[in-house]
Amino acid sequence: MNVIILGGGIGGLTTALSLHAAGIRCRVYEGVSEIRPLGVGINLLPHSVRELDELGLLPALERIAIRTQEVVYATKRGEIVWREPRGEFAGYRWPQFSVHRGHLQMMLLEAVQERLGEDSVLTRHQAVNITQDAGSATVHFAARDGVTPAPVSGDLVIASDGIHSTIRGLFYPAEGPPKWSHRILWRGTTVGKPFLTGASMVLAGHAWQKWVTYPIRELGEGLQLINWIAERTFEFTDMHAPEDWSRPGKLEDFLPAFENWNFDWMPVPEIIRASQKIYEYPMSDRDPVPSWVFGRVALLGDAAHAMYPIGSNGASQAVLDARQLAYELAGRADIPTALAAYDAIRRPATTKLLELTRAEGPDAILKVVEERAPDGFADLDQVVSPAEREAFAARYKNAAGFDRDTLNSKPSLAPLRRA
Repeated sequence: MNVIILGGGIGGLTTALSLHAAGIRCRVYEGVSEIRPLGVGINLLPHSVRELDELGLLPALERIAIRTQEVVYATKRGEIVWREPRGEFAGYRWPQFSVHRGHLQMMLLEAVQERLGEDSVLTRHQAVNITQDAGSATVHFAARDGVTPAPVSGDLVIASDGIHSTIRGLFYPAEGPPKWSHRILWRGTTVGKPFLTGASMVLAGHAWQKWVTYPIRELGEGLQLINWIAERTFEFTDMHAPEDWSRPGKLEDFLPAFENWNFDWMPVPEIIRASQKIYEYPMSDRDPVPSWVFGRVALLGDAAHAMYPIGSNGASQAVLDARQLAYELAGRADIPTALAAYDAIRRPATTKLLELTRAEGPDAILKVVEERAPDGFADLDQVVSPAEREAFAARYKNAAGFDRDTLNSKPSLAPLRRA
């Protein structure tokens, strides 16, 4: 079997490593001229860390990331609403990591090139069309600098080409652009001193204005690289700026709204001002689709299920896609059967998760507290009971596939390997 992977992001590179581990030949084709470490912080939840561990990547992750100890939900005044341990600190067999997206991508790229060969990832190959017959699929590429790369054929094409997937557009031509949520994220990284445990993930505010922050790398001498997100919701309905990790943001567009968010345990404005670069990103997603599989073509990652960055699950779900797909391809009798199994397992799971992110996922607890006690509270239990707080967290874990006991006892996706 020979598989063509379109897209050299987290999903595409994890797919390459997973297929290689299953004994399946593959190659990655990426449109950019050079893969660079773009983006800011993301989280890898225990279910995806398990899969990366089974690929032998845990030591490499340890070098570039921070093991998350806890998640903390707080009001806009810094009053703590919910606090729970994460990863191994919560009894999982695998940790949770906070990491710079670009550093993770480059780590995966290095692993792919080391295991599959230096020529296993080809840049400057922007896919624009796919043709199929009974036995193969052929990818056609755009011209670049007057040169059009030759078409390539394989038994299967995996499209992991992101939220603006060209390949998804071939099969859903009437879909249009991603759906904007009316929210804009301003994101950055700041060198600063640890807060709370030194490995805490914080979400503060409410659905209309939110602050998210967590450390993503130890820098030595008591300093960390701290990732932060300032989020605001707007009433206007149009957003023409595309989703782009590298679009610069301006302090004056959002800092005044967070100027008074000086918590006893975290100086929010100070962290924002200390950032060297700020990026602006419209928070968008796409509606679920009835299939990810089209003959010998399958969607994966954001091309299949772009969702809001609520609940820290976007990158993790791409990893799970990759592992499930490789497992099915290695263990099924033929490609159509394998793709049908992949679609039947992963598509409903991510559809449910996407719906939860639109309903705020675990962050919904902050909306409830804001609505019930907008001016603060003396007794949190009178605002929202411990049982209700627990229910918010448990419901999302179950839907996202990282309930502790279920994950700890779940069979591995690693054993099958094609001869």
